[in-house]
Amino acid sequence: MAKTLFDVKNDLVTIGASLAATKQDILAKASQPDASIDDIKALETKSANLQARYDILQREHDQMEADQKASLERNRSPLDTNSGDPKAKIASAKASLVRATLRGERVADDVKAALGDNNSTGGEKILPKTMTTELLHEPFVKNPLREVSTVTSVTNLEIPKINFKLDDDDFIGDGETAKEIEATGDTVTFGRYKFKVLVPVSETILAATDTNLVQTVDRALESGLAAKEKKVAFALTPKAGEEHMSFYRTVDPVKEVAAASLYKAIKDAVADLHEDYRQNASIMMRYVDYTDMIEILANGSATLYNAPPEQVLGKPVEFCDLAVNPVVGDFSYSHFNYDPTVLYDRDKNVKTGIWDFVLTAWLDHQIKLKSAFRIAKKS
Repeated sequence: MAKTLFDVKNDLVTIGASLAATKQDILAKASQPDASIDDIKALETKSANLQARYDILQREHDQMEADQKASLERNRSPLDTNSGDPKAKIASAKASLVRATLRGERVADDVKAALGDNNSTGGEKILPKTMTTELLHEPFVKNPLREVSTVTSVTNLEIPKINFKLDDDDFIGDGETAKEIEATGDTVTFGRYKFKVLVPVSETILAATDTNLVQTVDRALESGLAAKEKKVAFALTPKAGEEHMSFYRTVDPVKEVAAASLYKAIKDAVADLHEDYRQNASIMMRYVDYTDMIEILANGSATLYNAPPEQVLGKPVEFCDLAVNPVVGDFSYSHFNYDPTVLYDRDKNVKTGIWDFVLTAWLDHQIKLKSAFRIAKKS
């Protein structure tokens, strides 16, 4: 397999370290009165061989780097383009950030400025404002929770569980909610739970046009964030410390409603909600469960197969394969919060030799009121 520029860089580091160590060994041996002159000559021969190999690698590195830079210049639009298209400038800046990160180079100041970088010190690798905003706030169609849940990006977020109170009223209509607030308090405090998304980037993609590179990285990062959100929200066995994020948690669980059929369980779960939550309720369930249910309800008729899920179940339906038991409720009380500080870095996949563009983010999912939800189960 032909060596890439990254391989040559790594070889230079390895040979350079070995050469430096060998030179130190020569000095150490030479300072020992009883050291064999043959040993010293052997080390000198080794040093000469390493130096020759290092020089060859250095020349190859310089040539490959020059060729790659020339290729990139042909394929990408400069940041100072006269096109006047802000989207094109941002795409070019994103591509420059990804390329510089994967090569271990410093990200240019004009690239940071184009992306709205707020970290003028240049110390931490903080993802610039434009990229962070798009990643955390743009809806991701692959995550159905994004259609109904609340999503924010606020540091140390703390919010009330109830959206409003009446100044002449000191009671809450739903008894379950009143008990829950009495037991757990009337505010929700969000934590910071770290996770990483790794995007493999090959030499071919890295040398591609800005548009292709940015689309590849953005799509992968968005998919990674969406997958993490779904995973924590529907985890049957959550990680230690993340139990509170799951609708299926066993500690302080969400109320379950069981019936002889899944259809009856869902209808009963909707009815069991307090009217404040019922009027805004949605249903999150697996598509396979819905089709099985329709097959039973249709009983040979094609009418139900053409009906929208909302018409069949009486409430909007979102499909998610991780929702092994349907979750029914007002999903505005399902709240994802990201810490605005999102870091980026690189890492080499030693198995494939491909570099990873690494995003580190901090997420928390809070079910602000578990009384706003029910889990439907077939008994």
